[in-house]
Amino acid sequence: MLSASQLLPFLVAVAVIELTPGPNMGYLAVVAGQSGWRAGLTVVAGVTLGLAIYLAASVVGLAEAALLWPWVYETLRWAGVAYMLWLAADTWRSAADIEGPPPEARSLFLRGLINNLLNPKAAVFYVAVLPGFVRPGTGQPVLQMLILGVIHLAVSVIVHLLIVLTASRASNAVVTDAAVSRSIRRQRLFAVVLAAIAVWLAVSSGR
Repeated sequence: MLSASQLLPFLVAVAVIELTPGPNMGYLAVVAGQSGWRAGLTVVAGVTLGLAIYLAASVVGLAEAALLWPWVYETLRWAGVAYMLWLAADTWRSAADIEGPPPEARSLFLRGLINNLLNPKAAVFYVAVLPGFVRPGTGQPVLQMLILGVIHLAVSVIVHLLIVLTASRASNAVVTDAAVSRSIRRQRLFAVVLAAIAVWLAVSSGR
């Protein structure tokens, strides 16, 4: 149902968007570097579910509210900023307990899901970008949106997995060379990174 002239530009657009630094990418790198690749994969699952929810919402037209009503977009944006700041504070506080257990899988999954749902750029992608690649004369628009959305999910999963594995491997290398594990200094650095992501989200995604 999708022509090459329709699919190839979409793949390029998706690749560029997914490789552009953002809240999901930063949080995945932080979690994988702090708690390992298994924890990172759990967050990837939550992020992917969040994207799937936005895809379903865009198909039925609910996500258009983020564009039609600016206050919806702004509410999502600032809620996302506040959530990232809360994660930064929670990470900073937990640095004092360096011997404590790693975060539970359920907590990591929910954090990935909420982090993505509070990212208005995800909604904007499915409302403003994805429909632009639908060709009414090619087939049913809804089916085309679903196919393109699934392709986007697949590309995002690949990119996110690469981020997790790279961050985890780099973290392991640092720990081995320095013979240090889960140090207070390192965990507080992660907290600063999360806070920086929140500031970036507040500044870069405003209208």
